[in-house]
Amino acid sequence: MTDTLPQLEDTFIETSNLLADIARLVTAAHFRQKISVNRKSDLSPITAADQQIEKEMRELIQSRHPDHSIFGEEFGLTKGSTPWQWTLDPIDGTKSFVAGVPTFGSLIALGHHDKPMLGVIEMPLLKERWLGITHKDTTHNGKKCSTSNASLKDAVVLSTTPEMFNSEQWIQFKKLSEVTCVRAFGTDCLGYGLLASGHTDLVIEADLKPYDFLALIPIVEGAGGKITDWNGKRLTNESDGTVLAAANLKLHGQALKILNT
Repeated sequence: MTDTLPQLEDTFIETSNLLADIARLVTAAHFRQKISVNRKSDLSPITAADQQIEKEMRELIQSRHPDHSIFGEEFGLTKGSTPWQWTLDPIDGTKSFVAGVPTFGSLIALGHHDKPMLGVIEMPLLKERWLGITHKDTTHNGKKCSTSNASLKDAVVLSTTPEMFNSEQWIQFKKLSEVTCVRAFGTDCLGYGLLASGHTDLVIEADLKPYDFLALIPIVEGAGGKITDWNGKRLTNESDGTVLAAANLKLHGQALKILNT
């Protein structure tokens, strides 16, 4: 495989927006309604809304791009005949969704081989959408957005929950966050959109799966940020689940050094 990337067709971008529209419509119908919650094998919650969104997303992709692979959190891998693969997280933040907190979102990624080329963060109840495309500027609701120039001492740090860190990771996270300005929790994928728009400066997380982070890569990078694992390695399907997203290269380097000290 060479470094030359294929052309991202306009129809692929159109499909990504249609997929995000599905998430917006379905979650609006279920949000703060009486809904049963089940547990998956890892004890994480799942609802009918999670399943309905992914089912409708899969049907749309298969109707428009029948040769593409699809990998989703709820229904696994459907193998296609081309190197293109959609990776879907129908509700990123199901706990927030169940609790009636509108900070959950949907994540949509399109990759060629192991390279994410398109990513969407859809925030259905907030009516916000970030779109990232490789080698293009990231947009927020159709307008270009960019990350901040914050230094470490002035940085705002976000993470979804302390529960995602093991004991060793928590020590490293705490050590880093203590030298920044503000630390907050509870954002799910929204944190990465806020970083892309310059409202926050670091997102530090762990225990993530590919459907949790592949869509974030084009969004963060297209806004001027840097996103890797905690060792500074490129995020792939084989990554260890740690994620460090920073608003700029200098900040990323500073944070990486503390995480590995």
